[in-house]
Amino acid sequence: MILTVTPNPSLDRTYEVPSLDRGEVVRATGERVDPGGKGVNVSRAVTAAGRRTVAVLPLGGAPGALVAELLDAQGIEVAPVPIAGATRSNIALAEADGVLTKINAPGPHLTAAEQELLLETVRHQSRDADWIACCGSLPRGLAPSWYAELVARAHATGVRIALDTSGPALLAALRERPDVVKPNAAELAGAVGRPLSTVGDAVKAAEELRAMGAAAVLASLGADGQLLVNEDGAWFGTARVDTVRSNVGAGDSSLAGFLVAGGRGPEALGSAVAHGAAAVQLPGSLMPAPGDLDPAAVTVTADVPLDRVLKEPVS
Repeated sequence: MILTVTPNPSLDRTYEVPSLDRGEVVRATGERVDPGGKGVNVSRAVTAAGRRTVAVLPLGGAPGALVAELLDAQGIEVAPVPIAGATRSNIALAEADGVLTKINAPGPHLTAAEQELLLETVRHQSRDADWIACCGSLPRGLAPSWYAELVARAHATGVRIALDTSGPALLAALRERPDVVKPNAAELAGAVGRPLSTVGDAVKAAEELRAMGAAAVLASLGADGQLLVNEDGAWFGTARVDTVRSNVGAGDSSLAGFLVAGGRGPEALGSAVAHGAAAVQLPGSLMPAPGDLDPAAVTVTADVPLDRVLKEPVS
């Protein structure tokens, strides 16, 4: 079972539009309403893969009730933490050429009692978990050290932790040695404080995160592929993608693919790449099912192309 923790979930509305014209009326050609948040997306992808998951998330107000209803309809077990504030609502505008514009609300403020209840709910639900995936930004009220506390408590009970966050929350959690961290290229560059121009730059940055405490680093490099660095070495994975429709949740789908494949080594990286590639070819934040995957389109190699210039360098 994979337990997911989403401290700042959302209700996500995605509109497909031909293009964006500022100041004009834009008519959508498609619309989706989904439960959102990085950990929620991981749970949705794990469920689509046919594995059991439990989603721990603070929920409040009408948006929170709808998030729980939508997850239940998808067959996802929810361990809700009641809060006084309302769950945030986000909007994504997906243009026909693949460009995505997102408007993310800040989310509610969690009280000290709500924060502790969230940690206690994770402890209670983790007894049957193979992995805990802690994902996303922290809502108002939670200090950057909150994820570090969660990792420490989980490790005390022998549960493996995958962490997908950024900034001070990521750096604070590294001291508690999460089993895998999953930054994208921008988050990886932010963690080491310098630009990334090549795959080799990304490998060096991932090694620095390992030196700071991460047991393994699974880095999403956008259109350039994905990178896995652990104590055994480094691997680089790519996949053929025919049409990009939306990258909403693609990184979360990759993390789910990595965890359902065991969360270790090149085979798990191949699963992560296959899931991420499938996700970007689906509309909105739809998560790929096994039939959407194309393992034959995936290449994983230990011969990492260190000198390859990134198509999307991070300055």
